[in-house]
Amino acid sequence: MNIKKLVYSIALIFAFGASSMTFAADKIDADDFVDEASAKGLGEIDNAKLALEKSNSADVKAFARKIIADHSAANLSLAGIASQKNLEVSDETELMAKAKSFVLKQRDGESFDEAYANNQVEAHKDAIELFQRATVSDDADIAAFAKKTLPKLQQHLQEAKQLAAAHDDQ
Repeated sequence: MNIKKLVYSIALIFAFGASSMTFAADKIDADDFVDEASAKGLGEIDNAKLALEKSNSADVKAFARKIIADHSAANLSLAGIASQKNLEVSDETELMAKAKSFVLKQRDGESFDEAYANNQVEAHKDAIELFQRATVSDDADIAAFAKKTLPKLQQHLQEAKQLAAAHDDQ
């Protein structure tokens, strides 16, 4: 084996090993995931309900209805998994979601639509990061749930970005 191939092979082994260590460090405990994911889901549902009340925009309301349906279904599915494992789902939104909801309540009309859409972009980026960590969970049911739910969250992110672009400084 020549030196170039040896160096290349060592570099690949090192890179694979380093990425595996990073991946392992990014795992999330099943109990923490259930608590955090359910709280985020409740926050999304609460803010979507607020959007149905405050927005006059058809596209914002359609997106909000989709968020309510999809996150309600995901939380119900997660609650079933949690129940089988004696894990507790959150019964309230996380503190950050409460703060964002408070800010949204202060807005009206186009200002609300823009703030809601931007909030949804950030919220779904956070949720995707959480669910990606859960895909490598040691708990096979949690990992499977995360893998199944992740494409829907990614779709929501794309739709939220389109919504934000449509309502940016109207």
